[in-house]
Amino acid sequence: MGLADRLNRAARRVPTVPLYFMGMLPAGWWYWQALTGRIGADPVAALEHQYGLLALQLLVAGLCVTPLRDLTGVNLLRFRRLVGVMAFFYACCHVAVWLWFDRQLDPARIIADLTRRPYIIVGFSAFVLLIPLAVTSTNRALRRLGPLRWRRLHRLVYPAAALAAAHFIWLVKAWPPEPLAYGLAVVLLLSYRALRGRVRLLRPGPGAARSRSA
Repeated sequence: MGLADRLNRAARRVPTVPLYFMGMLPAGWWYWQALTGRIGADPVAALEHQYGLLALQLLVAGLCVTPLRDLTGVNLLRFRRLVGVMAFFYACCHVAVWLWFDRQLDPARIIADLTRRPYIIVGFSAFVLLIPLAVTSTNRALRRLGPLRWRRLHRLVYPAAALAAAHFIWLVKAWPPEPLAYGLAVVLLLSYRALRGRVRLLRPGPGAARSRSA
């Protein structure tokens, strides 16, 4: 038995429900750190950054599941929903900090940001694209939509990830390596998905082979 098979067997034995609660723990920890002034001179900005960064990291991790399976045989598909839900959770935390602590729920300031600051417009657009994915992340939604429509809807994660990476790069207003690394990762992963889809279209299926032989 190869390493991939052993990892797949071990992954199948891991319960997913406790992982949701474990995944939320950093949110509480960072919030406590901000309340106690332990994450820098500007705790609001630091908290907003931590939540947003983890949301982006989880989006990238979700995009890695399919290439990881294709290239190594390690199958983590059963955790992809968990990763996606956690990405949305931290995106919600990120937006909540911006609305509540940064803008003090002031409609005028919020509207001004959403109409005059391009990086906020891009980031908020990414968040909006994640909402239908979170709403339809249940088995019941999958049954109601049907597998084909559900898969098509969940392709919104691709532009959402691209916009989130662009938001991070635009936010820092410079060229440090970290935002660029995430941007490059998203570009490579989306390019892989596009190439994979094209290869599937060009590859003849069994039906085509039978028709040619006939």
